[in-house]
Amino acid sequence: MFTSVRLLSGSAAVRAGRYVAFVAVAGLTACASAAPKPDMSPKPAADWSRDPRNNMTAGLFDAQEYVSNMRVTAKAVSPPGFLGITNSDLAFTGKYAIQGNYNGPVIWDISDPAKPVLVTAYSCPASQNDISVYRNLMFMSAEANNGRVDCMPGGVADTVSALRMRGVRVFDISDIKAPKLVANVQTCRGSHTHTVLEDPKDKANVYIYVSGSSGIRSPNELAGCAGNVSSDDPNSSRLRIEIIKVPLSDPSKAAVVGRANIFAGLADNPRHGPSDADIAAASASLAAARARGAFIAKNPQSGAEMVVPPQLVRPMLDSIVKARGGSGAANGADTVAARAAVQGALNRMFATAAGPAGAVSERSQCHDITVYPALGLAGGACEGHGLLLDISNPLNPVRLDAAADSNFAYWHSATFNNDGTKMLFSDEWGGGSAPKCRAGDKPEWGANAIFTIENRKLKFQSYYKIPSFQSANENCVAHNGSLIPIPGRDVMVQSWYQGGISVFDWTDPAKPMEIASFDRGPVDSTRMAMGGSWSVYWYNGKIVSSEIARGLDVAELVPSQFVSQNEIDAAKTVQWAYLNAQGQPKIEWPATFALSRAFTDQLERKGCFNSARIAAIRSSLTAAERASGGERATALTQLAGTLDADTRSGCDDNKAKMLRKSVQDLQTTML
Repeated sequence: MFTSVRLLSGSAAVRAGRYVAFVAVAGLTACASAAPKPDMSPKPAADWSRDPRNNMTAGLFDAQEYVSNMRVTAKAVSPPGFLGITNSDLAFTGKYAIQGNYNGPVIWDISDPAKPVLVTAYSCPASQNDISVYRNLMFMSAEANNGRVDCMPGGVADTVSALRMRGVRVFDISDIKAPKLVANVQTCRGSHTHTVLEDPKDKANVYIYVSGSSGIRSPNELAGCAGNVSSDDPNSSRLRIEIIKVPLSDPSKAAVVGRANIFAGLADNPRHGPSDADIAAASASLAAARARGAFIAKNPQSGAEMVVPPQLVRPMLDSIVKARGGSGAANGADTVAARAAVQGALNRMFATAAGPAGAVSERSQCHDITVYPALGLAGGACEGHGLLLDISNPLNPVRLDAAADSNFAYWHSATFNNDGTKMLFSDEWGGGSAPKCRAGDKPEWGANAIFTIENRKLKFQSYYKIPSFQSANENCVAHNGSLIPIPGRDVMVQSWYQGGISVFDWTDPAKPMEIASFDRGPVDSTRMAMGGSWSVYWYNGKIVSSEIARGLDVAELVPSQFVSQNEIDAAKTVQWAYLNAQGQPKIEWPATFALSRAFTDQLERKGCFNSARIAAIRSSLTAAERASGGERATALTQLAGTLDADTRSGCDDNKAKMLRKSVQDLQTTML
């Protein structure tokens, strides 16, 4: 189990809080009526150097930690055979969290947030083994060549084999302790991730959008796959997302039923160069490589100097030795000849990798697609672009708009706000295995981009990145997250690998701000070692994080100057039977006194009503809650009547209307 951790002292946290407006002071709690109005304006990156998360001590199970405005309730360790193997994405059903792992899914009972209990760990090696659920079904992605249809380890040695599994697996989890594999649906590019789409008009099936971004399979292994043709060829597998239909009456008959081209006509995306931190690291690496006699050449694409991989150099040297009739190791003259020839070999290799004329990069695919069935929309984070899609016909998704941004290196995932008027895209610059939160990395790189959706078009508003600096030994970049159902606000929890967990408010899309966080020091202080939060989601009152190297973290929000207890209580009234974060459900709040009090707290925080009016509303709510029957209904009717004038106060009329409606809904439930 975990050993004790070293926390920042309270005084250190308070000192840091005076300088960093983004980070709430650790341990600070205050009722809404006494809380000072927070500084909502973003601060320049220069202020981030004082963040208490910077420069924490390292360790796998004993790293220094910093927690702000949340409470970590549990740290479950991955079971033997899965510990130390990459933990990936999460899905939820009932009281269970299902965690992807490159060795297979791990299922936890999280009914007690202080003590997750291991239910089962199912061996089925592949990558990434991302997970989703629907009722009694579990789906799992497989992309790498080590996946087998029988879930056995060892991979497949043959270049073409019917045993290889690259696509989406379907399991029956009616007995969640013993998942049963019922189908392997093969796809042309494997499944890096996938998205379950519930069509409101089709109750007999669910659909799966497959995001496959690896190389295209040989048609000898899977018929219909075509990678050796130009991208505009109708038979090409390059610019397609594959669509699987799963008949709920017989999931074993799940099959690919469509291939949609949502990329047609898109120009190549603009790109940014390396950051100052990357340039400094590359310079040091090149100097060290030269000192040890490595081969250096220019990258044919960027023109920057690079270390030539040994797997390219060794065959060249062998050929030169054989050409002069020699044997054994290369001599000095052979090495000189190889150095003269290596640039041409590298140029030819890059030219071959570019593919036939008219072809596009193998990276022209979606990494992740988030669907919002209630609105008939989807957000496609598609490597070079962020897409807005119409999915009213699941078999024929239509691109409505596409965003490109030179500040983005790799469009990774998407999240809508609850009313579908905004969308957030994350940028996985560096691929998740590189340090991209260093002081020399620009705050708009490896961050989130926030858009409003206006007339079904994307309009850029701002960027958001965690307001701290991580070390060169910590993989850190924007990754997976979900909305927290705080009513009347757009609040999200998000993973940042070894940058930890960040909770931020993007209600004002031009001024996102952090309101809570949890971070550890590096896994290792001497080298890059993978770790951190792969994905973190809110589920039925809990914040659950898949920790890559350790296991499963569970946390909860606590009251602060940014979030009141009433807002937290209202969020906890939202309960789901299951959740896939990429199949975004519409959040609906039941009529509760916590909901009305949450809106009251928000109006007070914004300064819309004076203290006397706030006190009067709270007093009326308390009196109504203590009453019963007709007396309660009468009290609520009277309160709703007094709120009519508040809806025309001019400060935040929309929020005042939300408060009045919540009181009217309470009144209705009393009838």
